[in-house]
Amino acid sequence: MKKALITGVTGQDGSYLAELLLEKGYEVHGMVRRASTETFERLNTFKDKIVLHQADLLDQLSIIGLIKDIRPVEVYNLAAQSFVPTSWSQPVLTGEFTAIGVTRMLEAIRLVDPAIRFYQASSSEMFGKVRETPQTELTPFHPRSPYGVAKVYGHFITVNYRESYDIFACSGILFNHESPRRGKEFVTRKVSDGVARIKYGLATELRMGNLEAKRDWGFAGDYVEAMWRMLQQEEPKDYVIATGKTHSVRELVEIAFGSAGLNWEDHVVVDDRFVRPAEVDLLLGDATQANKELGWEPKVSFQRLVEMMVENDLKRVAQEVGQ
Repeated sequence: MKKALITGVTGQDGSYLAELLLEKGYEVHGMVRRASTETFERLNTFKDKIVLHQADLLDQLSIIGLIKDIRPVEVYNLAAQSFVPTSWSQPVLTGEFTAIGVTRMLEAIRLVDPAIRFYQASSSEMFGKVRETPQTELTPFHPRSPYGVAKVYGHFITVNYRESYDIFACSGILFNHESPRRGKEFVTRKVSDGVARIKYGLATELRMGNLEAKRDWGFAGDYVEAMWRMLQQEEPKDYVIATGKTHSVRELVEIAFGSAGLNWEDHVVVDDRFVRPAEVDLLLGDATQANKELGWEPKVSFQRLVEMMVENDLKRVAQEVGQ
């Protein structure tokens, strides 16, 4: 039985990836940080089928010890300070987790077992102020947030360990991917949760930032399949994972409110407090390489994705209010 270690296993991507690997017959191990309160709600339906270990991306020795104890054949590094707005208020912490944390993982693999295959979660935020549209694996990076800058470091240190130590290390440059498991601080879930709260009378308005920002949004459950496929190749390589279609935040709110029978213009208020200091206006990925070499393509459409998220939040809020 193959062993896999997932950092960030309690997050959206980690939970979907853990489910996928269990389906494929893996022994799944997850790395979690020590905390006084447990936040394992995304793992509730299968938590008894995986093994959780305490370690920290800020602590090199704990990572080395974890790799020694588990001896995984694959490591998926999904852990990060991943909320872009927070990266401005906590830029140093973002760098420690999202940039240097990658080096600590790679160094542990180099020291313990260089045969381990390593996946790094890179991000479309690395493109930032884009040099070309659509963005491919060869598009230059121009990050527009401390998070994006940290992800660029994590990306290139992965390339460096691959080229310097012959480690099977690759990065998935994932464009925005969402799901009902997304955290409420992210714009898609903020919208679906807001719609549900308005529908059931718990709120009357939803305050938003830039409605004209455009993103290439896909379903997280589709994207973790691409992660796994990358580590099954003969040679390590970096891949853009995207739908190749772009949608504005305005389209997002239109579909979300419409799916609940509401008119978004009656409830959405543009608030400058939610506009980024340096905005990323348009992200659009070209996943041709992943389509050809990995045989990967997205299955869930943007419309269906938004509807799934709203349906889930409507059901949750209905239970909260006893309806």
